[in-house]
Amino acid sequence: MVVLRSPRRAGCSRPSPAARTLRPLIAVAVAVALVAGCGGDTAAPPDGSEPVATTSPPRPDSAATAQRPGTARTITTGLQVPWGLAFLPGGDALVFERTTGKVRRIPAAGGQARTVMTVPGVDTSAGEGGLLGLAVSPDYARDELLYAYYTSDSDNRIVRFRLGDTPKAILTGIRRGQIHNGGRIAFGPDGKLYASVGETSMPQLAQDRASLNGKILRIDPDGSIPADNPFKASPVWSYGHRNPQGLAWDDDGRLWEAEFGAQTSDEVNLIKPGRNYGWPEVEGEGETRDGKFTNPQVTWPTDEASPSGDAVAGGDLYVAALQGRGLWRVPLDGARARADEKQLLLKGRFGRLRTVVRAPDGSLWITTSNRDGRGQPNEGDDRIIRYVPGR
Repeated sequence: MVVLRSPRRAGCSRPSPAARTLRPLIAVAVAVALVAGCGGDTAAPPDGSEPVATTSPPRPDSAATAQRPGTARTITTGLQVPWGLAFLPGGDALVFERTTGKVRRIPAAGGQARTVMTVPGVDTSAGEGGLLGLAVSPDYARDELLYAYYTSDSDNRIVRFRLGDTPKAILTGIRRGQIHNGGRIAFGPDGKLYASVGETSMPQLAQDRASLNGKILRIDPDGSIPADNPFKASPVWSYGHRNPQGLAWDDDGRLWEAEFGAQTSDEVNLIKPGRNYGWPEVEGEGETRDGKFTNPQVTWPTDEASPSGDAVAGGDLYVAALQGRGLWRVPLDGARARADEKQLLLKGRFGRLRTVVRAPDGSLWITTSNRDGRGQPNEGDDRIIRYVPGR
């Protein structure tokens, strides 16, 4: 133990009785402060996760500098199957709970989630469906619009609304299913709204350009079809997808998509307009049939990934893995993903990971999916984890 003493000077008077009474209390306080201060020097586990206190639950960070690069910690607990996540201009986050239809608001520094709305019309009993993707309007400061991809009693649809208002449908008629609903939505750097749509376990739909299923879709914020889409009067941007759930753009505007495979290979694809990504004719890397199909950039065995959300930060693609129970980091080199250098972070640390989104401060917010009936929830699940990229 380090003991702090003030030097005695000649001519100093002896301490008063009151001072002698306070001295032990001050010494205890100093010792406690020193012990607490030493906590920042604790080495992080090799998987990049922050040490977790055994006597009290993890507390949210008050600033980005409070957490070391390459580490993760819980900042919000008590969620029910969180799925969509997006940030408001002030830094707070909104989170969709898939199985309750609730919109939860979380402070920018983390902390207790507050219910701000329940979205009407959501069928929360629809297998893997429910309240799925969330996007915040690029002009939110002006229009206050939110966008949702959800399962209704008749279809999957995309709607927009202001908090507390009735949603207005802007794209309907997407086939719903017990599985493979896709469901991610995000605004691209071009201001268009993109949506990942699964084939609802009907593989033939992925190759049918007249169907909205098994596709990446691209629409205007009002639901109209952009004139520069690859297929005239169609929202289809790319096709031949099984169950895509990750959409993320790099700094040069390239779209990276994460997709569930079937028996052999999960995928990361570099999405280009009008391309055919092969399902169900090809799973993973295979025969392109003289350029008819586009091969993925990254593949995994299906028991190592089940890739859901993805995000780009610091020149790397981060992919949340359900079956892999971790966060995959894949270095990007322009239009090439360096698949041979991919690395699994946080392995087994937090269970099934569903969504990963880059926060305004450059950190990554990650949701768990341990209460979806396929995980093993721990106390506090489901939760949001804050990961600070760095090596």
